[in-house]
Amino acid sequence: MLTDYIYDQNYKNHHFTEGEIQFKEFENCTFENCDLSRCEYLGVVFSDCTFTRCNFTEAKINYVALRNCDFIGCQLTSVNFAMTDQVLYDYRFTDCNMDFTQFYGLKMKRMTFINCSLISADFMKTDLTEVLFDHCDLHLAVFTESIANKADFFSSYNYTIDPEKTKLEKAIFSQKGLQGLLQKYKLVIR
Repeated sequence: MLTDYIYDQNYKNHHFTEGEIQFKEFENCTFENCDLSRCEYLGVVFSDCTFTRCNFTEAKINYVALRNCDFIGCQLTSVNFAMTDQVLYDYRFTDCNMDFTQFYGLKMKRMTFINCSLISADFMKTDLTEVLFDHCDLHLAVFTESIANKADFFSSYNYTIDPEKTKLEKAIFSQKGLQGLLQKYKLVIR
């Protein structure tokens, strides 16, 4: 099937229908206040795109390619990124609600999460080397068997990470956040 190529388009306040974006490649496009939650993401590529205040809640984004994309103020609750295309991928999140998202088994080196809610997010078996978690709520996020070497958790909070089950070499934590690394030992820290 041929792919439609869409370049330098701006979408604002658009409610995308189920099949509207199938087999399309979007390059240098902006999406503002759009609802993309009900789309069927089949043969879809987003390159150099920016999504601002868009709704992806529970979107089935299997096999979508995200190349140099920014998500700003978006709703990404319960989105499974684990099946996204892993060739030339790069994406960043700022001020997003990403509760219950899944990143299971992805290589996410050097990606950024700024001021995001990542409650109950699944980072199990994920490569988080040099990832920046800046002011993120990581309550009940799972990091088991992940690689988080040189990851920056300094300003983030509510995380519980087991250093015996997660690689954390040279990861950055605040002194206040150390209790999240010692949770399993049930220590009283004053």
